[in-house]
Amino acid sequence: MKTYSKTLLRCSALFALIGAILGSHMAGSGGYAFRSVHAHILVVGWLTLFAWSIYYKLYTPVNKLLAALHVWTGIIGAFGLTIGMWLYYVKPFDLSQTLTTILFIVGGTILLISFVIFFLLTFMRTEEDN
Repeated sequence: MKTYSKTLLRCSALFALIGAILGSHMAGSGGYAFRSVHAHILVVGWLTLFAWSIYYKLYTPVNKLLAALHVWTGIIGAFGLTIGMWLYYVKPFDLSQTLTTILFIVGGTILLISFVIFFLLTFMRTEEDN
């Protein structure tokens, strides 16, 4: 589980860096097109993944499959949601509204699944309970 902690920590650091760069860009340019994306990058990407990394540093879930599903749906969902938001709100490419909406929804749904799995994990036995 230590590798889950480190993987989540590294991903959260990447989100923190991207969020800080976006915030700096918005402040410098006076444009706030990235406002929603910036907020979700910091809350979902940086803070949530960081909190989950601490969980895996402190606890070792007995259910290894559920833990693996949680970590990977969390990472994929965080990237999927924020990239989907960026494509949907900022429209950097000439993509169809349908495609960007689907990407946004799929990313968010995967992330929601990760939150549900985390909720379940917190009520399950860990190796520290033995």
